[in-house]
Order: sequence, then structure tokens, then C-alpha cells
Amino acid sequence: MNEVVGWIGSLLFAICALPQVIHTFKTRKTDDVSEIFLWLWFWGEVFTFTYILVDDIDSKNYHIPLYFNYLFNLVLLFYLIYAKYTYNSKPTGLALLFQKIRK
Repeated sequence: MNEVVGWIGSLLFAICALPQVIHTFKTRKTDDVSEIFLWLWFWGEVFTFTYILVDDIDSKNYHIPLYFNYLFNLVLLFYLIYAKYTYNSKPTGLALLFQKIRK
């Protein structure tokens, strides 16, 4: 029963970004998506997934639903970050920073 609950929760968390991905894909607009939010979310996913994976390998207790959640979220995030830098109508904060550094 606990495994079912884990899968349901992981599936729900995994698809949370799907509406934003679909909206971004259809409109090709990302001005209203926070760049900082995307990067904080991305690195939070990476570090938490790494923590869970290393801990599971050490304990030999594997949480497959969590792996699915984090990997699926990372795929969606890759697209949103790509879209942010491709479709944004004005330069992002990082783009402006890199312009200043190049000068």
C-alpha cells in the first residue's frame, strides 16, 4: 500500500510542471516565467535527487517512484530553461550579466 501511495505522490509531483511546459510550448513566451525560480528549482532537484540516490545505494533501499519524479522533473525543467533563453522577448538577468562581463 505504501508503494502505491509513493507512486501516486511521485506522479502528481512529476506532472506539476506539465501545464507550464505545454503553455510555453504553445505560446513560445517565457517573459512571465522567473529565471531565478527555474534555476533554484533545477538545482534543488539535482541536489535532492543526488542525496536520495547516494543514500539509497548506501542503504540498498531503492525508492523508484522518487527517481521517476526527479528525472521527469529534470526533463521538463531542461525544456523550460531552454525556452527561457530561447523565447524570452527581453534579455534575462544572466544574459545581461554576461554582456557586462564581456565588456
